[in-house]
Amino acid sequence: MRILVTGAAGFIGHHAVRALLARGDEVMGLDALTPYYDPALKRARLAALGDPAGFTFRPLDIGDRDALFRAAAPFQPEAVLHLAAQPGVRYSLEEPDAYFAANLAGFHAVIELARALRPASFVFASSSSVYGNANPRPFKEPGDISRPLSPYAATKAANELVAHAYAHAYGLPSTGLRFFTVYGPWSRPDMAMYRFAERIMAGAPVPVYGDGLQERDFTYVDDVVDGVLAALDRPGRGEVYNLGQGRPIRLLDMISLLGEHLGVAPRLAFEAPQAGDVDATLADLGAARAALGYAPSTPFAAGVAAFCAWFKAYARATAGPSLRGVA
Repeated sequence: MRILVTGAAGFIGHHAVRALLARGDEVMGLDALTPYYDPALKRARLAALGDPAGFTFRPLDIGDRDALFRAAAPFQPEAVLHLAAQPGVRYSLEEPDAYFAANLAGFHAVIELARALRPASFVFASSSSVYGNANPRPFKEPGDISRPLSPYAATKAANELVAHAYAHAYGLPSTGLRFFTVYGPWSRPDMAMYRFAERIMAGAPVPVYGDGLQERDFTYVDDVVDGVLAALDRPGRGEVYNLGQGRPIRLLDMISLLGEHLGVAPRLAFEAPQAGDVDATLADLGAARAALGYAPSTPFAAGVAAFCAWFKAYARATAGPSLRGVA
């Protein structure tokens, strides 16, 4: 199958491309390689793929609709996996313009491309952030997504509404996937696990916003990719599914486990809670299990061990990517 993947040099995009190529799909990857964090990490992800047969990469901004159509139309994708986005809850409070450009205008360009090319399946990344604090846990689809707590969450909720409208107005076979705190090798450096690991290894205090008892449904990236591929293979009609682990982990427990696998005792610095953060996330997996056969299987301790092994190897090979505008 010919599959167009946006955000192919991103964290989940890298793992998805690798899995698609491993099963024999032909992939065209697009990525703007933006400097939200050091593009060296994005280029390293691409380099780690090697030079596989069946893979073409184009550095391209999805917001440039003309360039997007020129690149994708000759490829004639049979499926579109849209992962490109401006990520980060906290950064969206500082630079909301970036989110409306990438996550609204960019999303519109990609879904219009899908409407024009009529792929058998259009799958896009949403986020557990759409639930905010308005829903009882575990979060169950479709849920109340009318009260987002950050511009990032608002743009992801808007994506879901637009995709649902296109599915019903134009017959676009769309599926949205609400990712729950994905982690693992090749992670983004703005994500909590990476930031904490960086500080632990440097002997610096780890900032804990609030009391550290917040809970997140940490989901290993290989499990998420299994769900992504299942969604590509099962065309939807505007549905959204949770892709989580189905088990909450306390922030303090995550930090302790990181210290154990990195071999350094963490030093904690408690700070005031941050705006936009939700208290806890927990995915109800019933719908994804029934529709996609989704069954995450990676224990949290094993996933953290894999992340730490990669992190230490990457840190030895490079000074590490730096963030722009993100504490």
